[in-house]
Amino acid sequence: MTIDLERTPLLTDLYELTMLQTYYEHGMTEPAVFEMFMRHSRQRGFYVAAGLEQALDWLSNLCFQPEELQWMRQSNLFSNDFIERMAQFRFTGEVRALPEGTVFFAEEPLVQIVAPLPEAQLIESRLMNILHYQTLIASKAARSTIAAGKTPIVDFGMRRAHGGEAGLWAARACYIAGFTATATCLASARYGIPATGTMAHAFILAHDSETEAFERFARSHPNNVVLLIDTYDVHRGAQRVVEVAARLARDGIDVQGVRIDSGDLARNARTTREILDRGGLTDTRILVSGGLDEYRIATLMAEQAPIDGVGVGSNVDTSADAPFLDSAYKLHYFRDQPRGKHAEGKTDLPGRKQIYRHYNQSTWQSDTLGLLDEDINGKPLLETVMQAGKQVTKPDVNQLQAARAHFAEELVTLPAKLKQIQNPEPYSVELSSGLEALRAQLKKSTH
Repeated sequence: MTIDLERTPLLTDLYELTMLQTYYEHGMTEPAVFEMFMRHSRQRGFYVAAGLEQALDWLSNLCFQPEELQWMRQSNLFSNDFIERMAQFRFTGEVRALPEGTVFFAEEPLVQIVAPLPEAQLIESRLMNILHYQTLIASKAARSTIAAGKTPIVDFGMRRAHGGEAGLWAARACYIAGFTATATCLASARYGIPATGTMAHAFILAHDSETEAFERFARSHPNNVVLLIDTYDVHRGAQRVVEVAARLARDGIDVQGVRIDSGDLARNARTTREILDRGGLTDTRILVSGGLDEYRIATLMAEQAPIDGVGVGSNVDTSADAPFLDSAYKLHYFRDQPRGKHAEGKTDLPGRKQIYRHYNQSTWQSDTLGLLDEDINGKPLLETVMQAGKQVTKPDVNQLQAARAHFAEELVTLPAKLKQIQNPEPYSVELSSGLEALRAQLKKSTH
């Protein structure tokens, strides 16, 4: 069976389909409100919304193909009436969401779905899959961007990402969060992210000498000369770059940079800088990589190492210190009644909500999470992005570039206490009086 991941409803949990059949059998097709949100994470002071473009594209194209319906028949789990209904299935609902690149906090809705109950239910698993992963990676990558300051960062992580789709989405999420480029070719081709990369250690090892490898590569790629100098010895590698650069210069070829991928990166960068400067290569940049994340980048910056660029991979593309977010997709309103789980350790906030952000001059002061029909001061963050199953598009807008620009604006106004890499301080998210009252009402009526 050939499945198109950009339209299939079968990339879901079985219980979504079993619930749907029962909903339809009992006429439970009234509009419902579901909201996706993240619970608190000790490793993250904030989250960065990402993945909405792919989620909306999937919702727009969502339909059952003949071979998928055939699988449903062969499973012997569903009635013929239900399978025939699924042959006509389309998403017809409304979606309100945070624009990609928006910084948000625990319990605040990332996306809000208003649709007939079966439609809103079926999309749960894949919608969460798309939004959770990109938000996870964007939230991790944002911390590296903050740690690096003005030093450019590039994405090197595809080979250790958890699958091809994850590698593509990680490159996209990192770009939203301020990375300048990716090493993943398909991410560049598909999303327009600048591509970067030159050589691996295998290239050096395949030659009889390091010098030969450097010179051959430079003459083959005269406009992209970044040489990997730590295959044998960083200091000798840097000295050989100086020797090769003198010959290349006679032919008008400049060595734009060198990369160090191992050892004490700060110490090796300082020694390399001294060698390059003595050799007249004062404009040659030093790039570092190898097991980096926001914690190690912050240390390198604090040591004032002479580093001009950073490559990060596995630790960001897998969000190694927090490999998942405690995301949830919950029913909060149905049949004109607030709904919400009320169990030990997990209590939902019912109703259809909006996030209102308050500013003290240009810096955020607090957020209020309130009901949609309340009169609350502040900037509303959730926007309508789909109506009647159709995307509300803005003509001539590159959504990825818009998301990247939006995050850059968010970063400028983000309170300094939230930019702390270690132990970020909590941000104030208050509940409105109306939401507090509704939660209390739901608690009393729960049975």
